[in-house]
Amino acid sequence: MSSVPNASALMKIGQLKKPYGIKGWLWVFSDTDDRTAIFDMQPWWMKTATGMKPLTVKAWREQGTGIVAQFEQIPDRNLAETMNGVTLWVEQNVLPETAEDEYYWSDLVSLRVMNEQGEYLGTITEMFETGAHDIMRVTANSDSLDKEERLIPWHKQTVIKVNMAEKTVLVAWPSDY
Repeated sequence: MSSVPNASALMKIGQLKKPYGIKGWLWVFSDTDDRTAIFDMQPWWMKTATGMKPLTVKAWREQGTGIVAQFEQIPDRNLAETMNGVTLWVEQNVLPETAEDEYYWSDLVSLRVMNEQGEYLGTITEMFETGAHDIMRVTANSDSLDKEERLIPWHKQTVIKVNMAEKTVLVAWPSDY
């Protein structure tokens, strides 16, 4: 197994949930759009109290509406009971390339958000999903227009342009929304 990667080179891709059965299988929550694509991204690292540790998938399958997996490092249910909530990470260089207008959420966090009126609204501090669409949490700072935190939908009618070189997102979102 390779040496422990630098934390800044890692991206969270999922989380372990409750045990499944008695042989150390666990439910896996995938952060990927295609939830089974998580298994194409290897090797996995798990974040523990003692640091990043490797996690090797032995087997996995879809089970009902979820996914379960078995790991080399988790031989039985007793150990699996201690793994609920452990986050799963991969090095960014193993992630698939994105299409032209697609972005990994981790690449969007910290971008500056400007509206069409030329006002600086703040920086993206979080991306999350609501079911209808993704949301940007835009947090104000000392340089922004005001002190308002904004939740702006990540939608083709709202996001006009992303400029990764300039680290900016142009949005159709007046400051009085």
